[in-house]
Amino acid sequence: MREPEERPRRRSGAARWLTAAAPVAGALPALTFPAPALWWLAYAALVPWLLLLMSAATPRGAALRGWLGGAGFLLAVHHWLMPSLHVFILLLTALLGLLWAPWGWLVRRLLHGRPGGRSVAAALLLVPSGWLLAELVRSWEFLGGPWGLLGASHWQVPPALRIASLGGVWLLGFLIVAVNTALAVLIAVRRARLAAVAGLAACAAVAVSGWALAPLPEPAGTVRVGVVQPGVIDGTGSVDRRFDREEALTRQLAGRDVDLVVWGESSVGRDLGDRPDLAERLAALSREAGAGVLVNVDARRSDRPGIFKSSVLVGPGGATGERYDKMRLVPFGEYVPARSLLGWATSVGRAATEDRRRGTAPVLMEPPGNHGLRIGPLVCFESAFPDMSRHLVREGAGLLVAQSATSTFQDSWAPRQHASLAALRAAETWRPMVHATLTGVSAVHGPRGERIGRTLGTDTRAAEVYEVPLARGTSPYVRFGDWPVHAAAAALAVFLAREALGVRRRRRATPPTRPARTAHGSSARPGH
Repeated sequence: MREPEERPRRRSGAARWLTAAAPVAGALPALTFPAPALWWLAYAALVPWLLLLMSAATPRGAALRGWLGGAGFLLAVHHWLMPSLHVFILLLTALLGLLWAPWGWLVRRLLHGRPGGRSVAAALLLVPSGWLLAELVRSWEFLGGPWGLLGASHWQVPPALRIASLGGVWLLGFLIVAVNTALAVLIAVRRARLAAVAGLAACAAVAVSGWALAPLPEPAGTVRVGVVQPGVIDGTGSVDRRFDREEALTRQLAGRDVDLVVWGESSVGRDLGDRPDLAERLAALSREAGAGVLVNVDARRSDRPGIFKSSVLVGPGGATGERYDKMRLVPFGEYVPARSLLGWATSVGRAATEDRRRGTAPVLMEPPGNHGLRIGPLVCFESAFPDMSRHLVREGAGLLVAQSATSTFQDSWAPRQHASLAALRAAETWRPMVHATLTGVSAVHGPRGERIGRTLGTDTRAAEVYEVPLARGTSPYVRFGDWPVHAAAAALAVFLAREALGVRRRRRATPPTRPARTAHGSSARPGH
């Protein structure tokens, strides 16, 4: 007699356990990024999460699993922020994880039960599209920025980098999610296995065609760049001692025929307008090395109120007047959003006690003696934004330079993850990128995203010279921009419009319910 009652309870208990597993399933793709760098896992890493969404009993349950999985993914990708944000990171990832709730509903809507071939074909287009839109929204700088975009897991795969030149990191992410979707259908839906295999074949055909047909940049000579990485310097007077070490390392570049010397983010901790002695020392280094020195000043300005992080080019005669102020700041690291409401974050972590000021426009610089070579500087976090490097190249940058400092997260995955972004930005734009840091990882990548020379790890302090190949031409991504995202938005708009139309038709087709009548012809009412 109890068995019929126990079965629903068992099913309900199993459903709760499956929902509780969603954060773990969502966290799995984090293993595809550095440091683990299991890039090949990306093609199946979403499958457990997708199966949980497909099997949800209700649309609301699918949305809940999408939310929890999104929170798990973001927490795993950004786990190295825990020492800085402490418990606050749980709140942030929970809020941002909501972006995947509609995605969870979408997956169930298309693939729950016994979907046919047409539904699977639609899912292969719409599920990746929904993922891209979630990534796009959370890429807004005020929501944390585009750190950990799924396509970025393929930074070291040459065929993938070639595809990135067509549609950026977005196109890579779309293809990866499409493969995962086809695999999930292949595993869970017998009647649609043929459609799933056809979907996998279509993904492979698109990838191979993109790799084979993508144009290549034309070689345009080389430039010799010296990267100065001083290593970890802690304790009293670390700002001045760091400058001394950078100065000593830069002197090692004398006579090595360099065209540009690059220091990392916050490499100069005093405003050069207030410290003419430091400005003169930098000018002397430029004369000694025979090249311009690109430093990064992190200090309170003498000519404007507030603290700025600024890329400053110094030549043999002193500062050239070319200065770029960082435009996109790290939430909580360099400013606290809505400080009047969230200022308490400074008491539970390492959030910024004073907001940095923002720059207003990108800047191109011409190092002295480089015959028209223009460099586009970015500061730290900004190298994660595809649109910033694309804009610099459209304006004429021949070399991208990212100045970074991740010493706060020295023993975490952050330094390697950050350095890997240079490969993607270079491949997307057909312009080499120099990623110079204070304490590692420093790296240089050529116009196809290929690694150039030695990567300077977190245990290295050195002045390294790189023979950097230059290129000419305009990549399809630079020319056409974020077209995969626009196409994804259009596809989802059409789908949602059809859904709304279908709901409206069903409502029209359903006759209105009429109240039951009694034997005397009067309407039955409660209580009568």
